[in-house]
Amino acid sequence: MTPFVRLEGIAAPLPLANVDTDKIIAGRYLKTITRDGLGTALFDTLRKNADGSARKEFVLNAAPYDQASILVVLENFGCGSSREHAPWALLDFGIRCIIAPSFADIFYFNCIKNGILPVTLSRENVETILECIADPNHARLIVDLPEQSIGLASATLTFAIESGSKRRLLGGLDEIALTLAYEPHIQAYESQCTEPSGV
Repeated sequence: MTPFVRLEGIAAPLPLANVDTDKIIAGRYLKTITRDGLGTALFDTLRKNADGSARKEFVLNAAPYDQASILVVLENFGCGSSREHAPWALLDFGIRCIIAPSFADIFYFNCIKNGILPVTLSRENVETILECIADPNHARLIVDLPEQSIGLASATLTFAIESGSKRRLLGGLDEIALTLAYEPHIQAYESQCTEPSGV
């Protein structure tokens, strides 16, 4: 998994609350077991018309937001079913950071497992960011995980994150990598074990 340290990129405003995982990626795309190509299906019903053509009014279809690596949303983002395809689709599109007043718990930790930084801020601070990035000329943000800060055109905001989640993101550590970090301890334990008598 790619480490997350410092991200400077375009932030797309999506001021919607209670966006569920089915809205992020529709159920018909869940047959795949690969992460590649899911970005084209991200927010499919919002981004596309019934005939498959792009909806010009949807933020991720308009420059510069079509190059966004940061998404700014409202409360309870990622609610609904616990499909891991949702962060896969966001990551494949290019989203590495999501800023919201709150997230659904399972979605939040699925983001961290896949190298996406979910930032929780007050509604007031989220609205400040949304107002700023509504102007394409001010849509570029700097998200610094070691400093736990977000740099806007006119201000710097700070955020909290649990230390274990921060360590995983900074180190690019998925669950296998976390386990392998204890390999010397595992080997030391196994070397002390003997087979039961009579085997």
